[in-house]
Order: sequence, then C-alpha cells, then structure tokens
Amino acid sequence: MTAAATLVEALAPFRADPARSAILLDVDGTLAPIVRHASDAHVPEATRALLIGIERRYGTVACVSGRRASDARRIVSIGSFTYVGSHGAEVLRSGAMEPAVDPEVASWTPRVQAFTAAQSAESLHRLRVRVEDKGVMTAFHWRGAPDEAAAETAVRAIAERAQEEGLAPHWGRKVLEVRPPVRIDKGVGLVALLRDAGVDQALYIGDDNTDLDAFRGLDELVEAGKLNTALRIGVRSDEGPSELADAADLLVDGPAGVRAVLEALLEA
Repeated sequence: MTAAATLVEALAPFRADPARSAILLDVDGTLAPIVRHASDAHVPEATRALLIGIERRYGTVACVSGRRASDARRIVSIGSFTYVGSHGAEVLRSGAMEPAVDPEVASWTPRVQAFTAAQSAESLHRLRVRVEDKGVMTAFHWRGAPDEAAAETAVRAIAERAQEEGLAPHWGRKVLEVRPPVRIDKGVGLVALLRDAGVDQALYIGDDNTDLDAFRGLDELVEAGKLNTALRIGVRSDEGPSELADAADLLVDGPAGVRAVLEALLEA
C-alpha cells in the first residue's frame, strides 16, 4: 500500500462527516517552518489558503501552540480560528480580544516573571539567548546563537535554578520553558476544548515533544467515549523526538507534508 493510499484511508472518516470532525494543528514546525528567530515565523500563504478552506468545511478547527495564543493567531493570520496557547494554559476564541487563562496557572505568573527578571540579562544577551515572555511562562531560546553549546550551558543552569525555586523546566527544540509547577500541556488544553464540542473524530498534527501530550489527550477522549476516532499525525524533522514515530499513526515530512494532508482533507 502506498503512503498516499494510507493517508486517504486514514482521512476517510473525516471527509465523510466533516461537520462532526475536529482538525487540530500545531504551529511551529507544522504549519510554519522552524526559523532561526522565533519572531520571524510565519505560515506560508499557500498553507493559509488551505486552512481557510479547512475552516469552511470542518466543524471544529483550532491551532494548539506553545506560544501565547495571541502570537499563534498573529503567525497564522486567521482571526476566526480558536487558538489554544501556552501549551493549553489559555484559549483565545474566534473574534475574542483576550484569551481565557486557567486561574491556577495565572496565579503563578508573578513568580515566573520575578524569576525571569532575576536572571542575568547581560550574560544572556552576550550569549545571544533570546528571552520570550509568554505571560504565564518564559522561554529561553538558543537556536542560532554564535556559540550554541555555551548558550545551552547557560540555559541549563537557568533550568537548575528554576527547579530549585519550585518552578517547572520543560525542554523543546533548542528552547527551555520555565513554567508554573502545575500540569500544563497540550493534551489538557485539547481535552478541555473538545470535551463538549460535539465531534465524533479528531486529528492532531504536530512535530515536537509537547505534541506527544496532544496525542495522549486524544487517547484520553477516546477512552472516555468522547471520540469515536482519533488520528495522530507526526511531522518528521531532523530535530524531532524519536518517540514521535512510535506514537503517531502516520508520519509526514515537514510543513510540505502537512500541506499535503490539508489538501487531502479538502478533496471532494
């Protein structure tokens, strides 16, 4: 059986009943190519055009991102989508100006921000470690630093200090996130989004460790009888976790492969 035939078979339940289907998409590395500076990320126009078609056909469409929900909306540039941001800690609904933030997570924001402020801005700047304020959490990026090894060493020291202060360090692709010590992951956000959405099947596409949590969220919904069908699609990359291949039902190659999935979902 060819890969194309496998994809067509896997998408058949969604295409047969789009009104009761959920299409859930990671942003960085999935819709938007990974770039040296996170602020430069954008979704190509060809992908945006497909996403607009997906929204018109399918009952629930959302982006589930590690970024702030407002940043994810800016990158995707489709205001009518729902954006689950900060790994599930906030939800920005279609047309809303501000996201709804989980109260328990929000209560930790002052401590996360105080910890961030206490780190040596001068040292991080010298190493070209970029600090990203995500509101409820802070990300430290070292991709593209002149000496990535030295930058990573500095970031790992930050992770140790965060742990000592009762915060939760989480690792991604050349990035550390310092989070509150409460459960925050894409699976939690996805379950909350879909629990009462009135859909029978859902697919999720993602490329990183945090997307494995989203896969587990789909499993949880199936086990609870909230979904009949769950499809997990992994996006291959040189930096992606090896566990992705084991957890995914299907694998595609990079954002170009994701576009192929979107195109298949739109076929008559």
